[in-house]
Amino acid sequence: MAEAAKIELFVKASDDGESVGNCPFCQRLFMILWLKGVNFTLTTVDMKRAPEVLKDLAPGSQPPFLIYNGEVRTDTNKIEEFLEDTLAPPQYPKLCCRYKESNTAGDDIFHKFSAYIKNPNPGLNDMLEKKFLKSLMKLDQYLLTPLPHELDQNPELSTSTRHYLDGNALSLADCNLLPKLHIVKVVCKKYRGFEIPAELKGLSKYLDKAYKEDVFHLTCPKDKEILLAYSSVAKYLNK
Repeated sequence: MAEAAKIELFVKASDDGESVGNCPFCQRLFMILWLKGVNFTLTTVDMKRAPEVLKDLAPGSQPPFLIYNGEVRTDTNKIEEFLEDTLAPPQYPKLCCRYKESNTAGDDIFHKFSAYIKNPNPGLNDMLEKKFLKSLMKLDQYLLTPLPHELDQNPELSTSTRHYLDGNALSLADCNLLPKLHIVKVVCKKYRGFEIPAELKGLSKYLDKAYKEDVFHLTCPKDKEILLAYSSVAKYLNK
């Protein structure tokens, strides 16, 4: 058996410099390595102290970055591709999606959320909330629509029974989307009193299922970390 690779993942530290901070890209790579079932070292980097390790290893870059057998990699998308190609079957599970649509499901949510949450003007709030809600509804619709392999098994199926974006197992697409949805949930509740509507059954079921997975809920930053990160950008509506 080949010798196991030495893998180190560097992620942004929390405000106290100890635990995991708010960074959906860091969480995404953390989840991927966890799902691959590979041994790796997780190091939190306190950005306030910009440690020597950053200057030496990845000058000018922000976490996350990965050291794989001594080689530094700093681009999240390229790291994801590299891990998928390198930690491949039969030894490691394949995490890429069967359907390309799964990769883009929900990809406009974060953008619409940002516009909604950064706006202090009550006059624009309804319009921005509607656009944001529409992006959530689009994702909900995708999660409710049976995928081709489900219809092959049951042509009569009208509502998907799958757990996640691409099937019953977490995929790269989920590792990308779930950390963002978690931020959306925490920030919208605090600044707008907005919660994801229960009527969005596909999305509610998806999140409920995901929060029961250790690989997701144990890699989430604490709510206070997320709110701290957004304290300078999120705006309450002006009275």
